[in-house]
Formats: sequence, C-alpha cells, structure tokens
Amino acid sequence: MTDHDDPLFGAALDTLAIRGGIHRTAEGEHSEPIFATSSYVFDSAADAAARFSGEQPGNVYSRYTNPTVRSFEERIAALEGGEAAVGTASGMSAILSTALALLKAGDHIICSRDVFGTTTNLFGKYLAKFGVEVSTVPLLDIAGWKAAIRPETAMLFLETPSNPLCEVADIAAMAELAHANGALLVVDNCFCTPALQTPLALGADIVVHSATKFLDGQGRCVGGAVVGRQEHMTEVVTFLRTCGPTMSPFNAWVFLKGLETLRLRMDAHSAAALEIARWLDAHESIGRVYYAGLESHPGHALAARQQRAFGGVLSFEVQGGQEEAWRFIDATRIFSLTANLGDTKSTIVHPATTTHGRLSDEQREAAGIRRSLVRLSVGLEDVADLKADLQRGCDAL
Repeated sequence: MTDHDDPLFGAALDTLAIRGGIHRTAEGEHSEPIFATSSYVFDSAADAAARFSGEQPGNVYSRYTNPTVRSFEERIAALEGGEAAVGTASGMSAILSTALALLKAGDHIICSRDVFGTTTNLFGKYLAKFGVEVSTVPLLDIAGWKAAIRPETAMLFLETPSNPLCEVADIAAMAELAHANGALLVVDNCFCTPALQTPLALGADIVVHSATKFLDGQGRCVGGAVVGRQEHMTEVVTFLRTCGPTMSPFNAWVFLKGLETLRLRMDAHSAAALEIARWLDAHESIGRVYYAGLESHPGHALAARQQRAFGGVLSFEVQGGQEEAWRFIDATRIFSLTANLGDTKSTIVHPATTTHGRLSDEQREAAGIRRSLVRLSVGLEDVADLKADLQRGCDAL
C-alpha cells in the first residue's frame, strides 16, 4: 500500500493499474522485468543470515520473494485498497493459503453455498480433515448466517456476485455481522475485480482473486491473489514460505500487463453483458436470466450501490433440461466452450456438469444450479455477432 510520501498516494485506479508496483533496476527499463531466478546471491555469509532471519530486507528465495511477483502484489494491493497482498499459484491456492494461514483445528467457517464448486469441496472435504468445521448457508439468508454463528466461528466466506447465479451479497452488512462475532469476512472478488468493486472499503477483511480470470483478461496464465491487512498477509506469506503454492515470475508479469487495461476491459465487458442479458431476457426460448444489471434482478439496487458496473458474467435457463442446454451450447460457433471466464474471448459452459459437476445432486439443487442452466462470460467481440451466435443456440432448441 502506498504512503503519503509516494507520488501515487491518492492516485486514481487507472493510474495505479499502470504505474503501481514499479521498481526500476539500474538498467532503467520502462516495462517491468521478469526476474526468472530461483535464488539470489548474497554479499556475505552474514548478509545471507540477516536475509533469512528477516533482520534485513531483500530477496531470499523465489518460493516467497521475487521482484516481479512483488510488483504484482503491490499493484493489486493498491487497486483493492489493501495494506499488502500475496500472489499465489492459482485462485484456489489463494483460498487455501488464506484458510490454512489464519485458521486452526477447532475453528468454524461459514461459507455461502453459492460459491464455485471447487471452493465447496475444499472447505467441506479437505479442511474438515484438519479439524476445521464448515457450515454452508444461502448467500442472501442473513438470518441463516446469524443462526450458523458459533463461539468458535472464525471466518465468513462468500462470493459476490456469486458463481454462477450472480446473486449479490451486502458486503457492509456481512462485515458488520462478522466483526460483531469476532470473525473475519473474506470476499472472493473474482467476478467484479477492483475495477468494479472494492470489498475492503465496505468492511471486508480479506479479498481473494483468481487472477486467471479478469485480472489477466486473456486466458493466458493461472494465478491467484490474497489482499488485506499486513498482519494477515504476514501469516499468508509464512504459509507460502513453508508450503510453496507460489506464483511464477512469468505469470506475475502477464498479470501486470493485464492490470494495465483492467478498467477499460471491465467497462466493455459490463456494457456488452448488459446488452446481451436484456436480449436474452426478452427471448421466447429463454427462461430466467441471472444478471444483476437487469432491473428485475432481486439484487439490482444493491449491486448498483455496491458496484461501479455489473460485470461480464451472466447465466440463463433454457426451456427444457440438460439435453436442451447441451444442444444450445453445441450450436454456438463463436463462444468458446470452456469453463474459464474473464477472457477477451466469450465463453459458454454448462455449470451442472462442469464447474459444479463434483457437487452432489442435493448440493446443486440447494444452490439453484439446474440442468437447464447455461453460463456466459461475455468477451470483447462485436455484440451483434455474439447475439447472432446465441440465436444459433436458440434455433437448436
């Protein structure tokens, strides 16, 4: 996080996205360099000892200290308004690192049931093996969140907007609930990014990202990030140093380049997604459309207050079931059939058999993920061409 002596203190998001985290070497390079090194040479044995002990700042080993990764960490921290950030190998390793760094056996997590399917499995299957208890509640059921709180509750975890139904949680209200009970609020900000939403400013303690998605923006690399207060990030770095779910320098460099166009891309994704959501909402072959930009969406007013725009991801139900959803998907020719999202290329997927396919039928039903549901990530192609491609899907029904 910048301080008052930094020329970027108080700078706008677009400036931070391009200039944040730059540390030029003696070579005077204009673009950030890639430090492709596993280790570092010390001036003396005493220098090495001081670096390893933390008495002297500097790089030690690229598992947890690398200048390119540090540039990415400083930039995403500045964009999110956090004191510090930690780059990780993937979005899931960001969630894992947060949980294992800050929780212990006997602690209790409350997780929204409306999250990415792998997040559900991480909490319910793997953290449970280490004595961390997990409760799941509907994202919008505030009474359910309150009822689930125990004396040992240490963390509340949610996505907003949620994947794939785009439900919107009141971050400020959830932060108040967490803090009143001595717990941390962790928000997955993957769908919005700091270009559209800053959960820390609304009271959240920690933000996690799959940098693979909109932060990169072109589907090139896998990575993650954790952002929050220094005291929490120090614990996450300690976990990273020990266990090693590390972001590579090359991937960090790619994410730095992605951040430079983040706001421009998110505005364009949001505008195109809103136009397509309205088109689908009026189409006779389409059932319910899930996108907070629609005035009919239950979370529209909250999203309009909490977010700067509504993002590039939406879902909808076709008339029928899985057979019809698959037929719709297979008829498209421009949309890429892939589970990734946040790309300049528009993507389409069937959540019930892919991203949320490892959930039980009961879990999917409880989360409202029906066999007729299709998820889109709207890219940056011409919107008329995307509508024409979606019409191919409608014509196949």
